[in-house]
Amino acid sequence: MLDTDKGKVVSAKDVKHFPDVLNCKAAFVEPPRAGAQLPPLRISLPNGRSLTSDQSDIDEILSAHFGRNVVLTQSAPDDFTVDQYLPDVAGADAAGRRDIVVAQKLGAALFAQIGMQSPVPAGSFFDGFPLSILTTSTLARLAELRPQSRFDERRFRMNLIISTQPSGFIENDWVGGDLSIGEAVRLTVALQDPRCVMTTLAQDDLPHDTDVLRTLVRHNRIQAGNLGQLPCAGVYAVIAVPGTVRVGDPAIFRRAIGSVGQ
Repeated sequence: MLDTDKGKVVSAKDVKHFPDVLNCKAAFVEPPRAGAQLPPLRISLPNGRSLTSDQSDIDEILSAHFGRNVVLTQSAPDDFTVDQYLPDVAGADAAGRRDIVVAQKLGAALFAQIGMQSPVPAGSFFDGFPLSILTTSTLARLAELRPQSRFDERRFRMNLIISTQPSGFIENDWVGGDLSIGEAVRLTVALQDPRCVMTTLAQDDLPHDTDVLRTLVRHNRIQAGNLGQLPCAGVYAVIAVPGTVRVGDPAIFRRAIGSVGQ
């Protein structure tokens, strides 16, 4: 979705103009099929209204809901940019910026800006990488560090949650290794996953909680590639061998030398 007034992609990172995006839900009206055109989306707004992405007045209804001129689109612009609020949390930004809105490039535009080959195609709405992975060990450790906060998996919006036994932020050491899932899928772990204001926002029954991000700053602020020291939870990955992933599939992590099963 694009904000045509600003020429930027709509994001929950823009907490001033789009404060309730995380309470909007979307799902395909029927399961997608490989090689076929994607089916329409059913969009549920926080006020209870249900829409489909192929109805003729969808842009007008969404614009009225958000109070901004927006259009629904299947591809991001070449200059994929969002307005991102950097909360007033010391250490949350590598450059030390706090309580400010910045224009942030994402997706292929981000990698073009930093002079790296993009792991995602131009026109996709990925923030940075095609997959994000989190372990239950990290969630459990965060809950131990600050039991007053709810470190619910919904705050982190991961593609995969892997059940693991060791304690601590075990994914930090996965970068550069491979993750096999099920019978065929193999992923290459590319980078620790830096976290932002999105982890703190209210959604469904989860309250707004800036201490979610503060806890990561205090206990897992690490070097994330060449992006600087950032609060991280989980890792980004790219697909080395595609296939089907099902709930309950076993996952095995392999380092460059040796292996560790999870």
